[in-house]
Amino acid sequence: MRSRKLFLAGHWNDGADTIEIRSPWDGRPVAEVARGGPRELEAAAAAAEKAAPAMAALPPSERAAILERAHALIRERRETLAALIVEEAGKPVTLARGEADRCADTFAEAAHVARHPEVVAQDLAGYPSGAGRLALIRRVPVGPVLAITPFNFPLNLVAHKLAPAVAAGCPVVLKPASQTPSAALALAEILDEAGLPKGALSVVPSRGSDAEHLVEDDRFGLVTFTGSMDVGWRLKRIGWRRRVALEMGGNAAVVVEPDVEDVEGVARRIAGAAYGYAGQSCISVQRILVHEDRYLAMRDALVAATEATPAGDPADEGTVCGPLIDAANAERVATWIAGARAAGGRILTGAGRNGNLIAPTLLEEVPEDQPVVADEVFGPVAVLFAYEDFEQALLMVNDSRYGLQAGIYTNDVVKVQRAWEVLEVGGIVHGDVPTWRTDPMPYGGVKASGIGREGPLWAWREMTEERMLVLGRGTVVG
Repeated sequence: MRSRKLFLAGHWNDGADTIEIRSPWDGRPVAEVARGGPRELEAAAAAAEKAAPAMAALPPSERAAILERAHALIRERRETLAALIVEEAGKPVTLARGEADRCADTFAEAAHVARHPEVVAQDLAGYPSGAGRLALIRRVPVGPVLAITPFNFPLNLVAHKLAPAVAAGCPVVLKPASQTPSAALALAEILDEAGLPKGALSVVPSRGSDAEHLVEDDRFGLVTFTGSMDVGWRLKRIGWRRRVALEMGGNAAVVVEPDVEDVEGVARRIAGAAYGYAGQSCISVQRILVHEDRYLAMRDALVAATEATPAGDPADEGTVCGPLIDAANAERVATWIAGARAAGGRILTGAGRNGNLIAPTLLEEVPEDQPVVADEVFGPVAVLFAYEDFEQALLMVNDSRYGLQAGIYTNDVVKVQRAWEVLEVGGIVHGDVPTWRTDPMPYGGVKASGIGREGPLWAWREMTEERMLVLGRGTVVG
C-alpha cells in the first residue's frame, strides 16, 4: 500500500491525520494519504498569499518553460499516473491512459497560452473626448486561486486548474477529492521538479467542512470548483464577494436524425459514451433522442451495443465499464433504475448489480420526472426516447435544468445551425456524442451546469483581470 504526504507550499508534510484509500473495484486498501486540517489549510493560504507577488512577476517565458518541462515529465510517467487513476478511481486502464495523455495536452496548451498573452489595443479617437488617445489593455493575475476538484478525472481536471494558473501567474491551493488524491499529489511533484517556485502550490487533501471557510477568505481572488451542483451553488453563495467559476455536470442528450445511415456505428459510439467509466462523466450520454423513423432500428442496435460493452475489472485492458466510485453511489443508481421501472419504464437490457459494478443499462418509456431522466445519473444508464420532428427534439434537449453539452447526428447543416441557435447548452457537438471533448476548447455549461469556462485559454482569462493604460500625446487634460 502506497503512503503519501501532502504537498504544502513546495514541501512534503504530514497532515492532521490520514485517509485510507480503498479500491472501488475490490475494496482493498491501495494508499494512505496525509489529510490536512485547519492548520495545514491556513498555512497553505498564507503561503499562496506570500507567493503571489513573485508569481505575478515571473516572466511569461518562464511560466511557459515550467509548463513545458511538466508536459515532458507527464509523458514520461504516463503509466504510473494511469495506474494511480485505476487504483483510486476505478477507471478502466485504457481510459486512464487516455486521461494521462489529455493531461499532457492540457499542459502543452497552457504553455502556448503563457507564451502568447493577450493584449488588446483600442483607438479612442472615435469620440471627441478620446481624440489623440489609445487604450492598451493587458491582463494581470487575480492572485491566489482556491481550486476544488472531483474524483472522476483526478489528473486532468486537476491539470485544468493548475496549468492555467501557472500560465496566469497565480499561486494555487488545491483540495482534491478525498477518494482520489494521489494523482493530484503526483502532479504537484512534477510541477515542483519542473521548477515551479516554492510556495506557489499546495495540494491539501482535506475534509470539505475544513476547506469550505477558505471560499470566503479574502486572500483568494478566484474560487474554481468542479463537482456536484448542490456543493457548487453553496460555495457560490458563500463566496459571493469574489470570482467563482463552477463546472457542475449535466444529463447530456444526443439527437439522432433520420438521415443517419450507419445506425450500428452510431449506436456503438453512443454506448461507449453512455457506459464508459460507468457513466461517471459530466457529459456521459444519458438521454438518447431518436427520430421515430429510425427508432426501432436504433433501439435494436443500442441493445446490442449495450450488451457488447465489456464491464468488470478496471485493470483489464478490455474493460470499458468499471465500478461506481463507492457502494453508496452503486446503491443510488440501482435504486433509480428500480424506481424508473416501477414508474412504468422498460428495461431493455442491463440493470444487474455486483458490488459496485452496475451492468450497462438501457431504458425506454420512462416518465420524464424520474431521476434517471431529470437528474444526473452519473452511472452506466441511458434512456431512449422517440420524437416526431427536429423542433420537438430541440425542446426535449432543453427540457432540463442542466445545460452542459449536446450531440447532434444529422447531415443537414440547416438543422445544425438551428440547434446552435436554440439549444441551451455550453457546447454542441455535430456528428458525435456530447461526451466528446478536446482540452484546448472552451468547456462549461449554462443553467444548473455552471458558470464560466475551462480550457487553458478560457481558464487563464478567469484567472486574470484587465488593466488598462491610456496613452496620450503628452498633453495633460484637467
